[in-house]
Amino acid sequence: MPELPEIANRAREMNAELTGRRVLGAEVEQPKCLNLDVEAFRDHLSGARIEGTTYRGKWLFVKTSRGYLLINLGMGGELLLVRRDGLPARWRVRLDLDGDDALAINFWWMGHAHFVLPEKLAEHRWTAQLGPNATEIDREAFARLLVGRRGRIKSLLLNQSRIAGIGNAYIHDILFAAGVHPMRLTSSLADDEMDRLHEAVRTELGRSLELGGAWYEVDLHGAPGGFRRDDLIIAYREGEPCPRCGSSIEKIRTGSTSSYVCPRCQMLPVREGTTGASGAAPVD
Repeated sequence: MPELPEIANRAREMNAELTGRRVLGAEVEQPKCLNLDVEAFRDHLSGARIEGTTYRGKWLFVKTSRGYLLINLGMGGELLLVRRDGLPARWRVRLDLDGDDALAINFWWMGHAHFVLPEKLAEHRWTAQLGPNATEIDREAFARLLVGRRGRIKSLLLNQSRIAGIGNAYIHDILFAAGVHPMRLTSSLADDEMDRLHEAVRTELGRSLELGGAWYEVDLHGAPGGFRRDDLIIAYREGEPCPRCGSSIEKIRTGSTSSYVCPRCQMLPVREGTTGASGAAPVD
């Protein structure tokens, strides 16, 4: 699933290559990904000029002269700028552009392509509830998100309505870099721990952002991102030594998901539900 580093890079690429282009027409192979019927979607976009692309969390906001095309790649997919005579084998929505190009949008699962009029953008239920971009929130605002919150810190950081853009790919290294166990109660974090978390969010997402995003996602021309598996610190490295202390990295259950932790560098206080040396805690 693409997260903030991948979506931010797609927005940058789209700004560079699509701004000023005119949409000649739209074709839809998967109507269920739309928020409108196919004809209305096509009518709104046909003839529109692309004015720029921004992002919030895992959503792209393509501003056009008619309104906004909102794209979410769901569990994964591709946005490919190709010639119309060289379309990829699989696409779900296609925008035909002036010249000979097309923007082919493919979703692997649960993707969305919505058109929203400018005056209705604040009412779009999928994006209106999003929190600030994870890499743009300052220290004071970050602390306000945490202070007084109930629940576990991993769940809060993955809650897109609180802070947008962090997913299961990067959360493990963020928590490790801050020395915080994923099952820590948010209310138990000290000021210095919140400081470390804020810095870890910016640093860990920033490393991938600068490299064009993860290797399993591709840019507008099909080239993979430069952030490789070897760039992960502890994520998906079960059984390997911790780069700080040498302890074996463990994979534990944290609620409905799994987490990768160092049992020594990310200890969970006994009072917060530790069940053993691994730091694993009961499911919420």
